[in-house]
Amino acid sequence: MGLYHLEKMFDPRSVAVVGASPTQGSIGHAVVKNLLEGGYEGKIVPVNPKHSDIEGLRCHKAVSETEDHLDMAVIATPIAGVPDLVRECVEAGVESAVILSAGGKETGEKGRKIEEEIDGIARKGGLRILGPNCMGIIRPGKKLNASFAARMPYRGKLAFISQSGAVCSAMLDLSLKERMGFSYFVSIGSMLDVDFGDLIDYLGHDPDVKSILLYIESLTNIRKFMSAAREVSRVKPIIVLKAGKSAAGARAAASHTGAMAGEDAVYDAAFRRAGIARVRNLEDFFDCAELLAKQAPPKGPRIVVLTNSGGPGVMAADAVAEYGLELSSLGEETMRSLDEMLPPFWSRGNPIDILGDAGPERYAEVAGCCFEHEDTDGMLVILNLQAMTDPTEVAMAMAETLKDRPYPVFAAWMGGEGVEEGIEILNQAGIPTYGTPERAVRSFMYLYHYSRNMEMLQEIPSRLPRGMEPDEEQAGKIVGLGLKREKGVLTEVESKNLLSSYGVSVNRTEPAGSIEEALRLAREIGYPLVMKIHSTEITHKTEAGGVKVGLRSDDDLRRAFEEIMESARAYDPDAAVEGVSLQPMIENPDAEILLGAKRDRSFGPVILFGMGGIYAEILGDRALGLPPLNQNLARRLMEGTRVFRILKGYRNRPAADLELLEQMLVNLSHLLVDFPEIAELDMNPVIVKEGRPLAVDARVMVNPAKAPSPQHLVIGPYPEQYESREVTRDGMDIDVRPIKPEDAPLLLDLFESMSKKSRYYRFFTPLKTLSRDMLVRLTQVDYDRHIALVALQRDGEEIMLGVARVISDPDRNRAEFSVAVGDPWQGRGIGRKLLERALEVARDYGIKKIQGEVLRENEEMLGLGREMGFEIRRDGDAGDYLLTVDLGKNHG
Repeated sequence: MGLYHLEKMFDPRSVAVVGASPTQGSIGHAVVKNLLEGGYEGKIVPVNPKHSDIEGLRCHKAVSETEDHLDMAVIATPIAGVPDLVRECVEAGVESAVILSAGGKETGEKGRKIEEEIDGIARKGGLRILGPNCMGIIRPGKKLNASFAARMPYRGKLAFISQSGAVCSAMLDLSLKERMGFSYFVSIGSMLDVDFGDLIDYLGHDPDVKSILLYIESLTNIRKFMSAAREVSRVKPIIVLKAGKSAAGARAAASHTGAMAGEDAVYDAAFRRAGIARVRNLEDFFDCAELLAKQAPPKGPRIVVLTNSGGPGVMAADAVAEYGLELSSLGEETMRSLDEMLPPFWSRGNPIDILGDAGPERYAEVAGCCFEHEDTDGMLVILNLQAMTDPTEVAMAMAETLKDRPYPVFAAWMGGEGVEEGIEILNQAGIPTYGTPERAVRSFMYLYHYSRNMEMLQEIPSRLPRGMEPDEEQAGKIVGLGLKREKGVLTEVESKNLLSSYGVSVNRTEPAGSIEEALRLAREIGYPLVMKIHSTEITHKTEAGGVKVGLRSDDDLRRAFEEIMESARAYDPDAAVEGVSLQPMIENPDAEILLGAKRDRSFGPVILFGMGGIYAEILGDRALGLPPLNQNLARRLMEGTRVFRILKGYRNRPAADLELLEQMLVNLSHLLVDFPEIAELDMNPVIVKEGRPLAVDARVMVNPAKAPSPQHLVIGPYPEQYESREVTRDGMDIDVRPIKPEDAPLLLDLFESMSKKSRYYRFFTPLKTLSRDMLVRLTQVDYDRHIALVALQRDGEEIMLGVARVISDPDRNRAEFSVAVGDPWQGRGIGRKLLERALEVARDYGIKKIQGEVLRENEEMLGLGREMGFEIRRDGDAGDYLLTVDLGKNHG
């Protein structure tokens, strides 16, 4: 149900505790006690028919008997009675509920039916639900502890959401020890209603949230999750620990691609594309949480390491190399400064070994020198407990020196009891501390990956690249053939024709139903040849003895034909065999790679790239990506494999034409975008010879699609179908198209062209500048929910004249609109034309109702609303207006 009523859950004015209890150790008692001890300033209403008061508060017999309106109910009763309690909440007008009760779908069919009953009642009544089977909600800044957690965490800017109560407890305990602060601490439970996508959306718009941590065991609405994450991660780091790795999906696959594209690897690809950094274990999760809670993400991979011992410095350097980071180079000026302040035997490089007798003054002086050095993105300070060094005094000096630095600073205080006091000092100063250099560097690496993933979010592939003209009709006919077959398998010839229709390079392959036809084709194509079995029912040709290579004569051909037919009968006597296929043999290839695709049940089509040939599955060198792709994303996909090093050229092997390989991946991506019926696709091997890639084997399996294009994708392509040429009512020619990330400079110019009054009408505040975060939000939009159309001057210099936006809730039920036109172009019909086009797009999206708030002074917008048939009414005491249009009705 999107974001509806979530504010009542996270900022309630009143909370009912249903199942409240005076019994020490019960959940109902813990929730009431936590609300009271946390200092919650709203109304607390215990509900339990067995008691008259609890903790000095009057206890009500039922929710329906409370006198006041209730924003939220926390339900702490056995789950069997929860449906009736939810119905009671709905009837009493309660707007949100946190169900702590366990015993739902995690226990089996009986529990699942109870959850379904709860869901039906809540949805019908518009009641938002968190849980069931959760620990509850904590908001330190609001003094709200609506949970049975033992303590309230410190206040901070980090939001934490977890499906596991045990992980919540562990994170809470660690946060208190390390002095990490949170703005939200949410146990999400079984996600009957409110899910990760809803919470990411909600938290993304809260200025009290700087970063988001997610512990995920499963995802429900994948498309909503991806859309929310891609929107929010552009401005706020999202770190995820995904548990429950499984290859179950791969075991049922019929192709190399299917077998290799395991479920967990798809999550990896999706998280990268959503701008999320994924950590691998609980230790890394906690370490990243501490770094995010105290420092900003790094802008690059370069680290300077400061240490009082050579060994830990080497450990840090090894970790930097292992995790693909860089040691900052020390410039000549920095080296001269360090020579002046350090003993002669210092390491004269990075890591900077300031020697075992280093005291607090030396640590502080060297750190200060390094801060003047611009070619670095982070600093790791290591202290190894030694007789000549007081870790507490060094910590005190560093706490002051490391404060308010422009890049992340973190520390590894190595030792036991002797360093504990120093660690506490650093924690209080907001400096993350780790037990080993490796853990510190690994945390930095994860946050650097987040920064790298931001680059992927800027890539907005179009549905088709410029100049590409696929034969969609031909491709559709071939896919249709497969859909008529029981298993949906296309022959190699059909598969290659399908790929070729979208510009994927394949070698010539001809079918032959008899030995005579094979001999005729052989003379036409020319030797040497490869012969393969031609059958829709024998999937893996090599395993069936259905491939013969190096055929150089008619005798070779006859012998190969007989052997293939005999092997096929032995492999599967019942399989239908149409004959063989012949293709030119490419000898001594420079490389063999695998390109493929598989339709994942949750994420839609997934593209695979990796080492090819008969050992593809054994070597497991592959990377996964989600369509749509452009050439930059295709290059990033290839860079994730070891075979990429070979493709760049290695020793006596020539380099592949990487641009052609990128284009092959892009063309494959567009085929998958246009045809959701493709279930599995293999090109193995794709041979690279003299730099050029060529698919010499291909196999495609199709079956009916559950959703039309592009709804089968979890990442929508750039909606180029909404590009148009328009003429305004006063005859001005303009280009209208969806906004792109690279429009940021044009949007800034548009903002500068707007007067103070125009800015106030658009932003409801006298905004002087657009912050970086605002600029990112306004130009790097998720097209799934954010329609932003710009009007551009058609002739001459590219100038942005205006913008219209329609931003929907995640479920596309309702949306808000806004229009802004630069002052030099106002009154020429640009705003009307933009809004008309935006409403047309909104109709395509299935949005039913659109509304926008308009200041009462904004007579031009009010007039436009009347002209276009908007319903106009006063909104609240301020006297401003709410403009609403029902897209199910006609408007002018």
